[in-house]
Amino acid sequence: MSGTVDVLLAASLLLFASIYLGTGWSLVLFSFPLAPRLTPDTYHLPFVEPVRNATRFFTVMTAAMLVASAVLVFRAGDDLWMPLSYLVATVAATALTLVFIFPYNKELSGGVRDADRLREVLGRWMRLNVVRVSLWTVQWAVVAVWFVLEVV
Repeated sequence: MSGTVDVLLAASLLLFASIYLGTGWSLVLFSFPLAPRLTPDTYHLPFVEPVRNATRFFTVMTAAMLVASAVLVFRAGDDLWMPLSYLVATVAATALTLVFIFPYNKELSGGVRDADRLREVLGRWMRLNVVRVSLWTVQWAVVAVWFVLEVV
């Protein structure tokens, strides 16, 4: 890859991956430890609103990630390891979110009144999010390594 457009597209991918990386690891490190203390009466405020807000924001950002990485795949020629890896990780994280995480988001948004069910749903939601954060970490690492190899 070469050229200003490619570098700007890759820089946008680095920005997007950095936002996901920070959000994801913040969730794992600072929010997940609160889960055992949440009850059907207390989980809504720290869970539902932040997830709703994140979903709106990340829907737009993910679309931009898919477009930018797909454009780079087509522009890359033989040097497509970065945009292709990034695109695959983005598609995987998006599919994981839509197919597996969103149903738990919906259930939690609807109101879980049973404490055992809340622990079960939050536990599954957190495990799936660890997988998703791992994919977001791969996205960041791929584009960061590309910058080190290609730009610096």
